[in-house]
Amino acid sequence: MTADAGAGTPTVLVVIPAFDEEACITDVVTEVRHAGFDCLVVSDGSRDHTADLAASAGARVVALPINLGVGGALRTGFRYAIDHGFSCIVQVDADGQHVAGHIRELVAALDENDLDIVIGSRFAGDGTHQMSSARRWCIRLLSFVIARSGHAQVSDPTSGFRAIRSPLLEAFADDFPAHYLGDTFEAVLVAARRGYRVGEIPVEMRQRQGGRPSADLYASTQAMVRACTVLLTGTTFDLPRRGQP
Repeated sequence: MTADAGAGTPTVLVVIPAFDEEACITDVVTEVRHAGFDCLVVSDGSRDHTADLAASAGARVVALPINLGVGGALRTGFRYAIDHGFSCIVQVDADGQHVAGHIRELVAALDENDLDIVIGSRFAGDGTHQMSSARRWCIRLLSFVIARSGHAQVSDPTSGFRAIRSPLLEAFADDFPAHYLGDTFEAVLVAARRGYRVGEIPVEMRQRQGGRPSADLYASTQAMVRACTVLLTGTTFDLPRRGQP
């Protein structure tokens, strides 16, 4: 389907990476479809009925035979979008946290502000999203790391709710980090460093609507430490500069 946020709006595919999300996936796909968007669920080696339920709810489905991690699932979605003629994707989590009513706003902000990626931020605007003080502190630290790079001011670099369009979409389809937080924080950091235009808008987010998170506290802590050392150790992937073939 084609989003109708305004004249010249690109064709939009909502990409939903999902690993064992049978508790939420039907509601997530239904909400996206009711918002007027086509969607692709990338079932990332799910061992439950995620793929079948997504298809029954009206989604396109790619079922990966093994679990690649969210970054690998997203890259699959990016390549699918390009191969099927979509010029813009919106990432939506499969756990029900993202409100589909904001998708149109994310897409509109790409064109209105001449951006390559727009992040849905829990902390822009009134910033009332509730989370632990430790997690909020870590996110602020990652925001500082991106700002320290001198290319972008982003208040919510771990948000997985974002719109991406060409030429960044093609760049991400060719190379994208697979490890946890690489798909959010590190992807934004590298894109900003390479001259891609990054912005954000305030959005509402809900708590997880069911199922279990894919990363436990230990894995999340490891990922946060790794993310905070990229200024010293370098990033795990790279992109061509904006405007280069």
